[in-house]
Amino acid sequence: MAKDRFVEVYSQGLTNVEKIIVDTETGVNYVLASSAMTVGCGMSVLVDAEGKPIVTPME
Repeated sequence: MAKDRFVEVYSQGLTNVEKIIVDTETGVNYVLASSAMTVGCGMSVLVDAEGKPIVTPME
């Protein structure tokens, strides 16, 4: 069975939802934000204070 490419590692909120998603192949972290889950959502690379992508080490 194939491993999932993207995994959710953090979630908060019920109406206004923020999630952190990790790409299991690259380790790059993304932030997903949604308002009421029916209005729409946006996803972007999560960056540190220097503007570099946050990367989770993958084993």
